Amino acid sequence: MSTLSYDATGAARQALEQHLPSLVADRIATRIFAKDHTLWGPDAEAESALRLGWVEAATVSQALVPAILELRDALRAEGVTRIVLCGMGGSSLAPEVIAGTAGVELTVLDSTDPDQVRAALADRLAHTAIVVSSKSGSTLETDSQRRIFEHAFTEAGLDAKSRIIIVTDPGSPLDKSSREAGYRAVFNADPNVGGRYSALTAFGLVPSGLAGVDIQKFLDEAEEAAEILNDDAAGNIGLALGAALGGTSPLRNKIVIAEDGSGIVGFADWAEQLIAESTGKLGTGVLPVVAGPASPEAGSGAPDVLVVRLVAADADVEPGANEVAIAGGLASQMMVWEFATAVAGRLLGINPFDQPDVEAAKVAARGLLDAQPEPTPAAFVDGSIEVRGGDWLGDATTAEAAVTALLGTLDDDSYLSVQAYFDRLAFAQLEGVRDELAAVSGRPVTFGWGPRFLHSTGQFHKGGPAIGVFLQVTAAEAEDLAIPDRPFTFGELISAQAAGDAQVLAEHGRPVLRLHLTNRAAGVAQLQDTVAALSARASATES
Repeated sequence: MSTLSYDATGAARQALEQHLPSLVADRIATRIFAKDHTLWGPDAEAESALRLGWVEAATVSQALVPAILELRDALRAEGVTRIVLCGMGGSSLAPEVIAGTAGVELTVLDSTDPDQVRAALADRLAHTAIVVSSKSGSTLETDSQRRIFEHAFTEAGLDAKSRIIIVTDPGSPLDKSSREAGYRAVFNADPNVGGRYSALTAFGLVPSGLAGVDIQKFLDEAEEAAEILNDDAAGNIGLALGAALGGTSPLRNKIVIAEDGSGIVGFADWAEQLIAESTGKLGTGVLPVVAGPASPEAGSGAPDVLVVRLVAADADVEPGANEVAIAGGLASQMMVWEFATAVAGRLLGINPFDQPDVEAAKVAARGLLDAQPEPTPAAFVDGSIEVRGGDWLGDATTAEAAVTALLGTLDDDSYLSVQAYFDRLAFAQLEGVRDELAAVSGRPVTFGWGPRFLHSTGQFHKGGPAIGVFLQVTAAEAEDLAIPDRPFTFGELISAQAAGDAQVLAEHGRPVLRLHLTNRAAGVAQLQDTVAALSARASATES
């Protein structure tokens, strides 16, 4: 197993010194691994009793390995060399990190954007099989993706049933319908593991293993990490990280997670959902901020920010002020962070296994799909950008003025959330505005691609502290894409998801600036120029 190591300074070290003695004395580590559902208070007991299977997932999932490898070999013998994962949130984030870190190709389709779906369909369809992952079995996005691929396989003269693999909970609607349909394989995951804790279950292992990852080695490493964490000792890294995440005083509720040489690809994106959805509720929680080691937040020194650097095991890293440095292999890190998040939930006084506010945006989106209302008129149009916002827009008549007005609603403890509802692969360069906006605003900035973030940080946005300010970016598609046997298209679906989320955020009293790009390429370039102009203006003012 790769060596786990941990170091902390400032507020993180103080949290450890404050909470570690009681965490050890109360036997929190061994009680978690004994599935003690009373650890998070009476209100959480019913949910916790059904959500602690993750502590033994590395061992229980060993039984899945032979069947996954046998199917992988059979598919390859048939010329199937490309795996597409249709999933959202906890069903897609872990496999993407596992495959990316292993250097294995896995196409992750976690979008309802017509262009992104079309691109996935157009790539080597004859050599493709899909893994459809949904815990509940009723995820609207995943169902739509399955429908379009099944249709495409059939239209291409391929046996669709032989190209579809299902991962779901036993007894779910998808479990039943898939077996009746005769799909190639149905893998059942442990129903006692929540989606964001499911990296070491069938949800993480099936797509990764079929794509070519050495999942046996992955599970072996995780199993060893679990043994280390199951120890009521002062040197327990999971207890230390849990204290840092949830036990600083006053609470540093922005956790900047920076990849700084660990070699793990995209880990912070996975940890983002784990932490935000687990802790962001009842008006409290900690917000993960995915950033680089030199991003503005990493060196801001802000009193509400804690920096966690993911470093190489052999790195000689001295954490800066109020920082954590943690090293370990991917499987080990996943076990540590799941464990630490559960510890943080206890310190925060919340249930880390429910997600009471995630459904609100889904309900709003479904309502908009059914009603098909006319779009809210734009406040004004600037080039390729239609602008919509609240009274705080004032007399703004340009996109730059609108963004400036939105930033003006930030308080000393606020964060800015940028949410882009279109093709995250074709327009990945848009993520570059994150650092610039963080520098201009002086506040932590998150960047999420919709609709996938609705299954992760969306919980924190509605259930956490009411300190978020939101910049939503949508984009017109060149050509819409029908969903077989559905009364709505992919374009209508993603539009309703964006509008529904904006509606719920506004109902929570949060500022939402909606920028709609009438032309994707031109709009992205204009938005980048707009943020660059703001950055230049801020730099000129400082000098």
